[in-house]
Order: sequence, then structure tokens, then C-alpha cells
Amino acid sequence: MSTSTTPPAASSPTGADRFMVAALGVGALACVLMVLPYRSFDLDRFLVPKELLLQLTVLLTGAVALWRARRVRDVQMDAVAWLWIAYLALTLLSAALAQNGWLAWRASTLTISAAMAFVVGRSLQRAGRSGAVARVLAAVVTAGAITALLQAYGVKMEWAAMSRAPGGTFGNRNFMAHLAAAGVPLLFYCIATARGWITSVLWSVALTICAGALVLSRTRASWLALMAWGAVAFVVVVRGPSLFDVPGAKLRASVALAALIAGVAGALLIPNRLEWKSDNPYLESVTGVVNYKDGSGAGRLRQYQNSARMALAHPLGVGAGNWPVQYPKFAPTGDPSMSETTGMTANPWPSSDWMATLSERGVLGLAAWGALVALLLLTAWRARYDRARSATERLAAIAGASVVLIASLEGAFDAVLLLPVNALVVMAVAGAMIPVGAAAGPWRGRLAMGPGLRTVGTVLIVLLLGSAVAQSAGRIDAMRLYNAGAFAGAAASDPGNFRIRVRAAEMFIARADCKRARPHAAAAKALFPNSPAAGRVGAACRLSAR
Repeated sequence: MSTSTTPPAASSPTGADRFMVAALGVGALACVLMVLPYRSFDLDRFLVPKELLLQLTVLLTGAVALWRARRVRDVQMDAVAWLWIAYLALTLLSAALAQNGWLAWRASTLTISAAMAFVVGRSLQRAGRSGAVARVLAAVVTAGAITALLQAYGVKMEWAAMSRAPGGTFGNRNFMAHLAAAGVPLLFYCIATARGWITSVLWSVALTICAGALVLSRTRASWLALMAWGAVAFVVVVRGPSLFDVPGAKLRASVALAALIAGVAGALLIPNRLEWKSDNPYLESVTGVVNYKDGSGAGRLRQYQNSARMALAHPLGVGAGNWPVQYPKFAPTGDPSMSETTGMTANPWPSSDWMATLSERGVLGLAAWGALVALLLLTAWRARYDRARSATERLAAIAGASVVLIASLEGAFDAVLLLPVNALVVMAVAGAMIPVGAAAGPWRGRLAMGPGLRTVGTVLIVLLLGSAVAQSAGRIDAMRLYNAGAFAGAAASDPGNFRIRVRAAEMFIARADCKRARPHAAAAKALFPNSPAAGRVGAACRLSAR
């Protein structure tokens, strides 16, 4: 997270630079495409492998970034770095106080991985590889949108979730749309900076693909975020020093606009295999984009109010990842966020990144995260009007800030950066494209890093991320064992999995073996104290004992 007051000098990329860009791209692509076949775990079979690949990607690229900095005696710090440190510290503090330590650690490692992706992006920015990062991640975003279009137009995907189409390999149309929307500024950047017309046209086709997938998704949070971003971006682009230093910039802009329109028109006019219940699904989504009087909008408002009450009751937060553990205590009867079948929350996080941060990390955590996002946007704003920078550097700053802005706006209505693929792409882009130093102010300074401290820091990061990788691998193995009926073995591989603990207890109760059922029932109760299922298996063993 080092800072510099001048743009990085252009230099020939080293082998380490090329490796980091390639590893980041391959890891992000694998993150997008990886799905497990275990349908019993319809959400985790998408999320867990993506978390594993996120952790592996940042562990590998982060190790190279740390190796490259091995001769650095001190680290230049700016406000962005200090705010990241503050947010990580508050996350770990909340995790230490959490009821469910397993969920807390899982959520904390996602935050640590996102921070590491940012550090990797910063390292590549110092090496002058911001453009390369933008291109590989724009290609990754496009690949994700392609999987959604394939599903929408009838290509059979055994591993996809048909109930939330067109989600493609994301398993949920909203998850796909959040990333596609955040990737739109990257595609505009790639079109504007392409070295030739053929490349520019190819990126325009990618923009058409993402636009089509976004329309078909009917994800109102993404639509609203793009509309707000478009209004802001227009003003920022047209006012101030030129952002384009390639010939034919206006013609490229016209081609990009045509590509965007073509994607929207194609999605509306080409028949698809999506089975919407409404006769005019897209018009219905447009007219309801800001509807908070009924439906899902009203449900969100109720959920936000209850989540805010959680924050008032727990000033330091209920613990990273622990929103679903504590929310039932604050939910009134009939709360739409609760599942009538299970008596637990329908989703593992609230319908907002910001409300998740407030309820789980507390008011201070929300303040640190909000300040971090605001400072990144301010830094890009100042860089945009810095005439000492090249037009391409100014354009990169605006593109990077646009990705952060869209993800943050989407995060006001949905879980966005709580998901592994989005966290990797958005934070790597923010690190690589938003220049450092433009808003450092009085926070700028240096942190001494002697050989001992560098070694301790490197070992600590490797151990933390290595532990996260091992636990994600254990979760995958637990799914395999559960699918084979080996519930006790699955519980041993993933001790913090509530569902597996309950199923293992039920299996032993059915065999009249309460001695072996009780530990699983007790573990389930400790993980989710307010769950009816945990109370039921515990009561069954107590009745048997009588």
C-alpha cells in the first residue's frame, strides 16, 4: 500500500510482473468458472470453491509481491493504507467477539484476501502494469457474462442453478450482474486505450455481451448503480484535461455507445429460454427500480432497520459473518428475511454490504470502510485533474474509481463485495488503477521495515492465507463426504458447518445412538443458538435420555 507523489515511470515488465498479471488473470477466471456438483449445497457449491481460488490467487501473487519488496527498508504509507489497517483490525476485533467463530473466521479471511488483492494491485501499479491488470480482469468479467448468456439462450449447464437463471457459473443472476456492471468501466477503458482498431472492436463486442447479460439479469441494483455512475462519469469525462491520447477517440466512443445499445437491444429482441412469470419482465423491473413501498424493496427496508438495531445493541458489531446468527433475535414475526421452513435467515448475509458492515463490524467498522471508499474516490478525482499525469493515467484513475463506485452503489442494495469474485476483481482494480499519493495529506509517512519485521509480516500473511486455503479445502471435502452419506466424516472436515452438524445428529438419533449425537447437537446449538433445528435435535437427545 505504498504511496508515491508522481506517476510510475514506464519500464519494461519483469518476469515477476508478467507472472503476477498472469496469475491474477488465471486465478480470477478460475474463480468465475469453478463450480462443484454437490447440489445439496446449492449456495456453497458456488461460493466455497470461489473462496478457495480467491485465497490461492492472493496467496500466490501476494507472495511474489512480498518477495519483490524484500529489499525495501521502509514502507511509504498514506491514508488509504492506514484505513485498510483500521478496517482489518476492527474486522478481527469483531470476529474475536463473535458467537460463531467459524463464520467469523470465514468472513475475516475474505476481508484479508480482498486487502491482499488491493496490495497486489498496488504492486503492479508501481511496476507500470495497470493497463495489463485492467485488460485481463475485463476479459474475466466478459467470460462470466458469457456463461450467463449461454444459460439464457438454452445451452445446457448441468452445474448451473436453473432457479436463479441467468446466473451462469455464479449460481445467481444477481451475483453475475454485480460483476458485469462493475466491469463496464473497465471495458470502456480497454476500448479507449486499445492499440489498434481490431482490438478496440473486440472490446466493444465484449461490452455488447456484458450489456446483454445485464439486461437479461433484471438486477435492479446493478441498473440503478450504472445509471448513477453514467450521470457522474459524463460530467467527469467532459470537464477538465483530455482523457484520451489516441487518434480517433470520438469515433471509438461512438463505437462503444453503439455496442452498448446493441447489447441492450439484443437482450430485449432475441428470444431466450428464461421463464419469467411476468408478461413484460424488463419493463416491470425498470418501473420498479426504486420501489420501496412493497415487494423486495419494502423487505429490504425492514431488514435494514432490524440490522441497525443489531448495531445499536452491539456497538463493536455482532462479529464478522455473524449477521445470520444474531438476526433472528431482532426479526419480528413475518419478517421476509426469515425462512418459514427453517426459522433461520433466508440468506447468509443482509441485502447490503453496508448494512453487513454496520451490523457485523459496528459503527467504527462502517466509518472506516466508508472513509476508505470515499478516499479512493477522492484520490481518483484529484488525479483526473492532475495535468502532470498523462491522459492514460488520468483515464485509468477514473476507470478504477468507477469500478469502486459501481460496486459500492450496488452494495447499498445487495451483497456485492461480500462475494469472493467481486472482492478479487474490484479490489485488484482499485489497487492497480487508482493512483496513490493524490489524497495522502497529513497521513503520509514511512513505516520502518527491518529484516525481522519483514520476515514476521510475510510469515504471518502466508500463515493466515494458508489457513484459509486449508479450511476452504476442508469445506469442499466435507461436501463430498456429505454427498456420500458420511455425515460424521463431513463434520470432521468442516466442524463449523451447521447443516452438516444437524444432519449428523439426526443420523445418530435415528440409530438411537444419542451418545454420538449429543456432540453434534451441542455444536449445532453453539453455532446457531436461535435455530429451531438445533433445538430440535438437542431436545430429541434429552428425551431419549429420560
